[in-house]
Amino acid sequence: MEKKKIAIIGGTGKEGRGLAYRWLKAGHEIGVGSRKLERAQAAVENFSEMPDISNTSNLKGFDNNTAAQWGEVIVLTVPYAHHENMLKQLKPFVQGKYFVDVTVPLIPPKISIIKVPEEGSAALKTQKILGDAVHIISAFQNISFELLLNNAPIDCDVLLCGSDKPTRDFGIKLAQDAGLQVWDAGPLENAIIAEGLTSILIRINKKYKTHSAGIKITGIER
Repeated sequence: MEKKKIAIIGGTGKEGRGLAYRWLKAGHEIGVGSRKLERAQAAVENFSEMPDISNTSNLKGFDNNTAAQWGEVIVLTVPYAHHENMLKQLKPFVQGKYFVDVTVPLIPPKISIIKVPEEGSAALKTQKILGDAVHIISAFQNISFELLLNNAPIDCDVLLCGSDKPTRDFGIKLAQDAGLQVWDAGPLENAIIAEGLTSILIRINKKYKTHSAGIKITGIER
């Protein structure tokens, strides 16, 4: 797809760094957002040590608000406890843009038990707060950061929901650029399934002593 300016809010965290790494390799321009500018800038410096990242000229560090203003695509990778406040903070800067929400409604300490927000899903809550002018994509909840930061192919799938079909089509191209197998899972009302699967995968990881359990869709020719 055409190269984009992708701002990752929470880009200093593990999932944010994993997605930034994948999209940076695909040639996109990445803005790492953090509450503190110095943390974002430190994260940018660390990217030069990653495999296949010899040039970090397409990588910038910003505070969260500046990142959201700069980006054409906004990606939110913050814990659920900060989800609502961050959405309200970013709302003025994301109107008319694509907004990828990776948030899962995990409520410690029982993070292996599914929690359903009052709105029906974290993604529906995002749409309610940001408004209909923002193109919401819900995806990547079931891909571990260990897989994203590994240079090897990823052998599990992404379920992607979106506010409408053109938005989902855009999100699918974005996921494919990250080297992922992605499936159109329908409107945002369906996002609770992918969000909820995260709690199940956390439980499976713990029980079977692994870190990167995922899902795979079968019965479709690839």
